[in-house]
Amino acid sequence: MQYVKNKLFFHLLGNTLVCSVATNFIWFALVFWAYLETKSIMVSSFIGGIYLFVVLISWIFFGAFVDHNKKKNVMLISTWGAFLFFLLSGIIFFTQPLENFTTITSFSLWGLIICIMLWVIIGNIRMVAMSTMMTLLFNDEARDKANGLLWIANGFAFWIVSIFSWLTVGFLWMGWAIGITLFTSLLWIIHLSFLIFPKEDFSHHVTEWKKIDLIGTIQIISGISGLFGLIFFTMFNNFLWWVFMSLMDPYGLSLVSVEIWWFIWGALSFAFIFWWMIVSKWGLGKNPIKTLLLANIAMWIVCIFFTSISSIILTTIGLFFFMSIHPYIEASEQTILQKVVPFHRQWRVFWFSQSVEQIASPLTAFCIGPITELVVVPFMTSEIWQTFFSSWFGTTQDRAMALVFSIAWFIGLIVTLFAFLSKSYLNLSNIYMKEK
Repeated sequence: MQYVKNKLFFHLLGNTLVCSVATNFIWFALVFWAYLETKSIMVSSFIGGIYLFVVLISWIFFGAFVDHNKKKNVMLISTWGAFLFFLLSGIIFFTQPLENFTTITSFSLWGLIICIMLWVIIGNIRMVAMSTMMTLLFNDEARDKANGLLWIANGFAFWIVSIFSWLTVGFLWMGWAIGITLFTSLLWIIHLSFLIFPKEDFSHHVTEWKKIDLIGTIQIISGISGLFGLIFFTMFNNFLWWVFMSLMDPYGLSLVSVEIWWFIWGALSFAFIFWWMIVSKWGLGKNPIKTLLLANIAMWIVCIFFTSISSIILTTIGLFFFMSIHPYIEASEQTILQKVVPFHRQWRVFWFSQSVEQIASPLTAFCIGPITELVVVPFMTSEIWQTFFSSWFGTTQDRAMALVFSIAWFIGLIVTLFAFLSKSYLNLSNIYMKEK
């Protein structure tokens, strides 16, 4: 039976790879193309902000949908529903003259953006259903390694997308990106239709749709001592992660050209994939909660120092360690939730956790740039900074970003050390180890 389940898993793994490539490919291409057409920085911010808002308000319904239905039905319904929106986006694009997409106030442009956005969001139901499939397909001892294999597929997808999305838009333009995505979408839908999933027990379910049950989900989390602590710890980490995401590209481009910076990211993505392979081979140890905190401590210590001087070599080394450690953090979070949360509630808990984490994303993304430019940069020209720090840290704009990084990473280190000593850590560790 385990062999059959593993065979299904590898089919789903390949299906997930194609799905992830197609979804992220068109999303990356859309953002890149919309900026090139409109020459407006705001269009990227609006796309990101609207996307995050829709995700936050929709995932409560998606969570109940995943928990109350067979996972194959969930995946098929979400992929077909997403495909219809994407087909509509193709109709909009190919029936409108290109000049209709060149202004930020264009109805055609925003019709295309919203259809593709809905394709991505609804399609993500199929992607995140894989999180609960890990519980269904694998026992406790194998689940962390299976999560590692799943993230290897996502890592390859990220590498493929990061290279070929901008190449496609740059050399073949947006019509090709839409056509390629439509073709690959049909491939993964057809493949998924022929897979046979294991039976699921729904005897514990109340079938009414009212069982979206946000209050019940919160009660489940509250009943697992330390789980709220883990969720809010990951939310805080997400604040710091978006400091990284918002400023790292401007910081890197202040040191090297666009071509070199792109090459560095392309090469470093293999470190991400390699360490996911290590996780899939060796797992996370007996206590993933301890692994999570140790990985965070190691990551913050490395990050504090890699922007201490303006050096692309030091930055590249720091990014390598950052991307090497991060797989352990992601895999630990997934494995902990899959172990301590009852299976029939897992996706609603995943939803709640992801939603709380995502609260940090727009806030940090929209605020950190203005704070750096309007507060930190002027402070580095002040008399106090010039007297005590300018000679060894610097005063330029890239050093202002480096200062923000160092402060954020230091805060992350302190918070993680406190988490290690907290009652939440001890309680959740005891629950996890007791259930092994």
